[in-house]
Amino acid sequence: MATDNTQRPQIIAIANQKGGVGKTTTTINLGAALAEKGKPVLLIDLDPQGNASTGLGVDHDRREATTYDLLAGDASLPEAIQSTTVENLDIVPATTDLSSADLELMDNAKRSFLLRDVLRGDTADTSKYDYILIDCPPSLNILTVNAMVAAHALIVPLQSEFFALEGLSQLILTVRDVRQTANPDLRIEGIALTMYDQRNNLSLQVEDDARENMGDMVFRTVIPRNVRLSEAPSYAMPVLAYDSTSKGSMAYRALADELITRTSKQKVA
Repeated sequence: MATDNTQRPQIIAIANQKGGVGKTTTTINLGAALAEKGKPVLLIDLDPQGNASTGLGVDHDRREATTYDLLAGDASLPEAIQSTTVENLDIVPATTDLSSADLELMDNAKRSFLLRDVLRGDTADTSKYDYILIDCPPSLNILTVNAMVAAHALIVPLQSEFFALEGLSQLILTVRDVRQTANPDLRIEGIALTMYDQRNNLSLQVEDDARENMGDMVFRTVIPRNVRLSEAPSYAMPVLAYDSTSKGSMAYRALADELITRTSKQKVA
């Protein structure tokens, strides 16, 4: 854990413009796995659906200061951060107010840099965290662009299904645009195959295609289809707390290990 303001956390956006690929599941459980390993994590819920907030037990009536307030300049980061029931894991929650962000920020000249200023500005004291994970909405809108501009890296959850790779091209083009205009150091940390069923030939084919086309960018760990993973959000907890020995829990611990290894070689500013 950092002891002074010279230490900066790795900021990682979990992004894919396609819905239902496991973005929020990955954000919650990767965050919980990192926290379990003694890596303090701040989760930024940037999805108007607020599922990451709900999945970590933050009731709607507790979401007084949210990511919308951060972007609007109506709350500071310390005012918006809440603890969760998971040790070492904090969150800035979201509400449906975020759904109007595209329109409300349209005339703001710095609209793409608002989250970056909050998380990486000179006054941002995030030194207590090793990682900041941003749960992005299922679209390439101003919220996702804000996440990409603020982040050092992306993790892309990729559902193990037909046409999975086709959606990557638009995301990669967006990353290229962000690199050219706003965040030249943005990298894709890795692609995480989700909802993987090793008994299913299609899952095996998607994995083969992904590794052939994207090489080492694909994490070795795959996230299986797992009943416990599906059940955990309804109990407002990560799967690691809901069923610590489940296949889903073990997979996210392995993914956290991979991420720690990859990011330990990176220096952030």
